[in-house]
Amino acid sequence: MPPVDVQATFDISHDTERDFETIELNDDEQQDISQGSKVDDKDADDDADSIDETQLKDEEMHLTDDQKAERKIIAEELKVAGNNAFKDGEYERSAEKYTEGLKMCPLQFTQQRAILYCNRSAAKMKMEKYKQAIRDCTKAIELDDRYLKAYNRRALSYEATEKLDESLADYKKILELDPSHQEARKATHRLPPLIEEKNEKLKTEMLGKLKDLGNMILKPFGLSTENFQLQQDPETKGYKINFKQ
Repeated sequence: MPPVDVQATFDISHDTERDFETIELNDDEQQDISQGSKVDDKDADDDADSIDETQLKDEEMHLTDDQKAERKIIAEELKVAGNNAFKDGEYERSAEKYTEGLKMCPLQFTQQRAILYCNRSAAKMKMEKYKQAIRDCTKAIELDDRYLKAYNRRALSYEATEKLDESLADYKKILELDPSHQEARKATHRLPPLIEEKNEKLKTEMLGKLKDLGNMILKPFGLSTENFQLQQDPETKGYKINFKQ
């Protein structure tokens, strides 16, 4: 796979379904990320981004309804600040603002928290921290299991980390929720051949390692794996081993 290119811009649009402003990937960016490759060095765990919901729950036990409503407003302002930082290309600062929003927003406001997680995943994707983006999308989906943007963003991040089966599963889920989703429909045709190719490559690598191990074990007996022939049954697809001198 070619290296990931995430230079395309994000659009800021109004999400009428949730009545919150949310970040949305445009078509070019989705295409760029879907052509990406696994990124490890930029994706280390970041404790600063972790959200201790147990601690939040304990803190909220002592809050009045008015105080919770005030926290919700502050969280919304932090989200807007995150969106503005994102538009300015300050992705790390953007993620920080979404994190602050998540630490401020009461747990009962699940839609707002889902959007904060999903928006933060967009910033993580921009920084090529796809594993963190996957975690954020998963949290968003736990809060709203019909959140199309979260499924779509997670599918893109899965593909960028070469988890093609998981990516395909998310695209299929998107089509269950929205049969007219063109990007998901294209992906369900595009990914299966890539998955088959990857599986064949893994199988070849595994057989190579088994052959090396077998040669090491058989060498003291004056034998090698060349003395054993694998034949595949065309009907069952299983294998049988024949010995030859």
